[in-house]
Amino acid sequence: MNAKTLAVALAACLAATPLLAWAPTVATQRTLRGGQAWAEVLPDTDGAALIRSAVDIDAPPSTVWAVMTDCRIAGRLIADLVSCTVLQGDQRHGWDVRDQFSRGNIFLPDIHNVVRSEYLPFSLIRFKKAGGDLKIEDGEWRLESLNGGAGTRVIYINRVKANILVPAVLVRAGLRGSTPKVLMALRRESLAAAGRSE
Repeated sequence: MNAKTLAVALAACLAATPLLAWAPTVATQRTLRGGQAWAEVLPDTDGAALIRSAVDIDAPPSTVWAVMTDCRIAGRLIADLVSCTVLQGDQRHGWDVRDQFSRGNIFLPDIHNVVRSEYLPFSLIRFKKAGGDLKIEDGEWRLESLNGGAGTRVIYINRVKANILVPAVLVRAGLRGSTPKVLMALRRESLAAAGRSE
């Protein structure tokens, strides 16, 4: 699939899923400009949680992209991630399927997740459940250029539902706490890759 065909396909996916067309509000942007991640987790249809979040990073989109798509360092972004393996495809050719395993805790079980991602470097990753323990996973990462390409706004949106016997309100609370941590870890690793400190 060439880049033009992929761009058309991804644009069609985005148009077909209005929940994913979220953008940070003016108030949210103030938080982002202050160097903090912002996240909200709302109840959604089918018992899913809707995550909408963002962070600004003082590094170019290509640098942020390289960090966030590298399976070898995924454990530095997601604290409980044990493994990340590419099963099929290659992001350089527009798609891949990844197998991820996250260690649980006293409240949550271990989670095995298989996700298929479609890539439009260095601006969009659309992903969807392809197997594993999750009942629902459907979302995207958007990278928007800031300051003439010197910075990046990362927007993360996901509809997710796990196949676990934990009340949805507790799952949402956990996601509300963990999502900003992932985004701040992405910021830290991207700044390091760009040779900058926080």
